[in-house]
Amino acid sequence: MKIILYSKLGCHLCEGLEEKLKAITDIELDIEIRDISTNNQWWEMYQYEIPVLFLSTTEGEKLIPRPSPRISVVQLTKILRNCVQNK
Repeated sequence: MKIILYSKLGCHLCEGLEEKLKAITDIELDIEIRDISTNNQWWEMYQYEIPVLFLSTTEGEKLIPRPSPRISVVQLTKILRNCVQNK
């Protein structure tokens, strides 16, 4: 499963979500991190929204609702599984 995480350096919410994604062992994840400070379009779209997650599918990118910063790895795994099933 390919996940795209829009973030920026120094964002503690982004870093926390990235750590939780990397801690998931039940699903094989390919995590692409896109630093919004490197692309003006990403900056305009997400500067007030990060972290932003997308599931990359053959039909395009599907937004994953932002999880709470307090979400557990188990809960995040369930959300990702549901996103794949409902794509």
